[in-house]
Amino acid sequence: GKAYVRDKVCQEFQALGKEDFRTLTIIANSRKFSNATFEEISHLVHEIVSLAETCCVEGADPSCYDAGSSALSAKSCGGGSPFPAHPGTAGCCAQEGLEQKLCLAALRHPPQQLPRYLQPSNEELCQAFKKDPKDFADRFLHEYASSYGQAPLPVLLGSTRTFLSMVSTCCISPAPTSCFLKEKLERKTLSLLTLLSNRVCSHFTAYGKEKVTFSYLTSLAQKMPGASFEDLFPLAEDAAEVFSQCCDSVAEDCMQKKLSEHTAKACGVLLARDERFADCCNGKNLMQSYFCILALPPAPAPKLPEAQKPTNEQLCGEEGARHAKRYLFELARRHTTVPDAFLGKLYDASEKVRVECCSAKDASACLDSKRQQMGEELPPFLEKANQLCGQYTKLNFLDFKKRLRESLMQTMPKASPELLGQLVEQRADFASTCCPPNSPPLYCAAKVKPWAPTAPCRAGGQPLR
Repeated sequence: GKAYVRDKVCQEFQALGKEDFRTLTIIANSRKFSNATFEEISHLVHEIVSLAETCCVEGADPSCYDAGSSALSAKSCGGGSPFPAHPGTAGCCAQEGLEQKLCLAALRHPPQQLPRYLQPSNEELCQAFKKDPKDFADRFLHEYASSYGQAPLPVLLGSTRTFLSMVSTCCISPAPTSCFLKEKLERKTLSLLTLLSNRVCSHFTAYGKEKVTFSYLTSLAQKMPGASFEDLFPLAEDAAEVFSQCCDSVAEDCMQKKLSEHTAKACGVLLARDERFADCCNGKNLMQSYFCILALPPAPAPKLPEAQKPTNEQLCGEEGARHAKRYLFELARRHTTVPDAFLGKLYDASEKVRVECCSAKDASACLDSKRQQMGEELPPFLEKANQLCGQYTKLNFLDFKKRLRESLMQTMPKASPELLGQLVEQRADFASTCCPPNSPPLYCAAKVKPWAPTAPCRAGGQPLR
């Protein structure tokens, strides 16, 4: 316990030096406490750096670090603590000694669902930088790391380092505009990698490996509905494996290296089958190819016969989870604009049904009753989602809102203009955030009512209205 934490902190401090250790501490704590203010993070960072500076020098008494960290815990537990607030603090402070320290160290805020960081203009950047370079750098690190806190630490470090280097170079350049243009082009891949790895790792943290595999599978199916389950499922498994290895990894280039390998596999399988994928895969840079594939909008749904439903034996057999995924995959390729948040609810409902019914006394009767409900409730659920996001994808935003208003006026002829306006804004907000690929998973899932067939086994939820 104690010695391990002390050694880890002191090794980092000695390997990095004070300034880089301080930078790492700002990033790590801004990721951890994504809702904290800059002032709260600054207090915490100051204390951690002072502790390392005092107790990690050669010849320091081994009890120095323990005494310092105990004082830090006491300050966290005292009234009016200047550190990030957390609802779990009181519970930790009821414990004592090492348990209390470990409990406080494990506290974190939930990650930001929608990144708040907005990059200022070049002029604003230089103005803030010239006024106080150190304060500018600290504030940037805090804002950026709390906004993209799900991106792996090495990706965040690389991205923030190149950004600050760009600002310090271009703000003193005789030609700042062309300098910023050149530097932004150079860090484009790293900048995109930060945004996208924040998104995919948010998905991984929210969904877990199995559901991420499903989410990636249906996303590919909607972009390329002509491809088979056998083609796409191994690619989805491969992507989920990359995220499981790299989202929490501190290895320097894990995400970039493994995603490049994954993209090479995906391009190998899909390049010859689809013109849009071929265009994405023709570039020399594999990371750019990956970004391109991820950004592809859904393809028009092909005319396919009705999806084959798995039998009760298949659902309750050893490969039950795979059969359920295959059926939902078939639904996704027939409804290519149903967003991830809706498909995720179907996945949760199907897993719940499988677990409940396959362990029931009469599994077949339980599954049959669910099936009947599903036959009635699933088509309108899918149709509503498909229609909403289909229109969002096809129309410009103003026309989309106009169409929303028209359809709401038909379904709610007695609604007041104020209520209609509110509903249009709500649905337009949902569509703009949750219809595009890689939408924020928890935010969007919270906006969709749970879907479950209401059957005798269980009184289920209602489909999204």
